[in-house]
Amino acid sequence: MNTPLIEFKNITKRFGEQTVLDQVNLQIYEGEVTTIIGLSGSGKSVLLKHVLGLLRPDSGQILVEGQDIVAMGEAELTEVRKKYGVCFQDSALFDSMSVGENVGFPFTIHTDLTREQIAAEVSSLLREVGLAGIEAKMPAQLSGGMRKRVGLARALALSPKVLLFDEPTTGLDPVMTSAINTLIKQVQTRTGATSLVISHDIKGAFTLADYMALLYDGKIAFYGTPEDFRTTPDPLVRQFVEGRLTGPINPIQ
Repeated sequence: MNTPLIEFKNITKRFGEQTVLDQVNLQIYEGEVTTIIGLSGSGKSVLLKHVLGLLRPDSGQILVEGQDIVAMGEAELTEVRKKYGVCFQDSALFDSMSVGENVGFPFTIHTDLTREQIAAEVSSLLREVGLAGIEAKMPAQLSGGMRKRVGLARALALSPKVLLFDEPTTGLDPVMTSAINTLIKQVQTRTGATSLVISHDIKGAFTLADYMALLYDGKIAFYGTPEDFRTTPDPLVRQFVEGRLTGPINPIQ
């Protein structure tokens, strides 16, 4: 394979006595979708926060295009973050702003576009996620699925090189879950962005991923293609993927 766009090298993170990430190694390759799956509380979102520089590891490196962001100051990190589009688990919309203002916020902060130009960009982004014409609505007026799509539109605002998704289908019904996964795949295919998806939605992971990683007990317990996950006899993967846990999950020793 080519050089990874993002690489975790021996990342360890502790909170008090609890080791959440334990010597994690993972490579994210350009133009591909990598989905990290795992049990609730397994450290998936903690790993994502490290990519954003919101958390610093106790040890290890995180290379983004070959640069170690762990060693960076805040000003350098800000430049790296401009490469990211982030969809948070709860959409993280500003409740006091309209949909149009929410989607246009990255343009307002990071560009010199005029109000009319921003409005045109917002309109185009909302059409892309199937929400044309709702600029004037407030977040409180939206359903959960609509909020997720507005969050995706905002994440796409600056044509990011990397898309980061934190549990994009949490709290949605099966129909809307499928619709959001399909939309994410369509967006990734169109933009060619590198995507990292944190999820416990196994069906969605199989739909989206070029590569999948199972995070368990602070480590990457299994890594491979969706087909590798479907066919491996590894009991840890089988229990998790098939949802047939009847006792403690035990990986191959």
